Amino acid sequence: MLNSSHKIAQVMEGSPAHRANLKPGDIITKINNAVLVDIFDYHYYSDDADITVEILHEDGTSDSVFVEKEEGEDLGVIFCNGLMDDYKSCSNKCAFCFIDQMPPGMRDTLYFKDDDTRLSFLQGNYVTLTNMKMEDLDRIIAYKLGPINISVHATNPELRVKLLHNRFAGDILDKIKKLYDAEIPMNAQVVACPGLNDGAELDRTISDLLEFAPVMSSMSVVPVGITKFRQGLFPLRTYTSEEAKKVIDQIEHWQQIAMERVGSHFVQASDEWYILANHPLPEAGRYDGFIQLENGVGMLRLLHEEVLDALEDIRKPLFMKRRHVTIATGKLAAPFMKQLADLITDKFTKVSVDVIAITNEFFGEEITVSGLITGQDLIKQLKDKNLGDSLLLSCTMLRSGEEVFLDDVTLSELENALQVKTRIVQSDGRDLVNAIIGR
Repeated sequence: MLNSSHKIAQVMEGSPAHRANLKPGDIITKINNAVLVDIFDYHYYSDDADITVEILHEDGTSDSVFVEKEEGEDLGVIFCNGLMDDYKSCSNKCAFCFIDQMPPGMRDTLYFKDDDTRLSFLQGNYVTLTNMKMEDLDRIIAYKLGPINISVHATNPELRVKLLHNRFAGDILDKIKKLYDAEIPMNAQVVACPGLNDGAELDRTISDLLEFAPVMSSMSVVPVGITKFRQGLFPLRTYTSEEAKKVIDQIEHWQQIAMERVGSHFVQASDEWYILANHPLPEAGRYDGFIQLENGVGMLRLLHEEVLDALEDIRKPLFMKRRHVTIATGKLAAPFMKQLADLITDKFTKVSVDVIAITNEFFGEEITVSGLITGQDLIKQLKDKNLGDSLLLSCTMLRSGEEVFLDDVTLSELENALQVKTRIVQSDGRDLVNAIIGR
């Protein structure tokens, strides 16, 4: 039976596929006589120069098409299913899983737990590798794929089995060693939970993973997130300010060791630790090129540097109207955003900025990051406030590629409810400056 996941959704104009007359709706069955299982096979076999593609057309006829292309040149098709295969769901029951803490009644996609290693390569997702057998790793090695982002959480086998609630989770070091021996680039992540995988266990995990540097180029440590929907789940709590300071000290100690051994800081604390501990952010150079931005590591420092660069580049206009804007953000980032706003208004003195910290009533007050703020919380807490000429919101609040918040409130519904023009700010300092001054 042919896999409909191999159906072409779009052919890029001017691409080798376009020149060879491939069409949306065509199903690619083979490349160079090799049957395709998923997107890995497609990329591997289509990488060659001048390939033969076997096609099943929508009318049921088949065809063998010779495609002229350079070696390494993309064929130029987008598939209806990005993986060309079914998505693999997570087989773990992690003690800290955020999806298990979701409220009822949300859209179905928010409850799907993916742990598909292919998404690590394609989208940067972190995966536990518990879905993978050693022969699956052989395929990654054969195709020379990388980097692979691994949710390690603990290297102690018994502890990892407990954390992931999966009796097969204890072989993580064996799998990492296999990837290391094949020189497959890796990054690692630990979600720290008080009294479980921190303290001496975190030391053990960092020590174990540092042995795989520089093939494993980085490791991040992020604090567990707790919503108000934890009935029947493993008992967890959030970190105190004093505990956060101890984690920072622990990580900075290991950074010194890593610098001596491998010439990089290797392990990084996410921004949440520094804000929670009221501790100054590290300088930009300590982030080793901001490898772990997607885990919230160095985002605030990079934003600060980008704002400073933008303020140097952007000339103050000879004439500027008075302008008042409001930034709504999570409680965690609000003090930092106020500092950035003050830097901007010091130069553009006719602009005033209010920074409002939004309490997350939807998920619970323990959730303080901007990316989990919902439309209904924004409307409830901003209603009847003087928001000025524009309301500025981070793009992290919206579903990727859409103008929809987590709770399915749309951006237009928000604007209608608040009667204010809203500007979505991208995750860079220059766009923040431009949004505030109205460029």
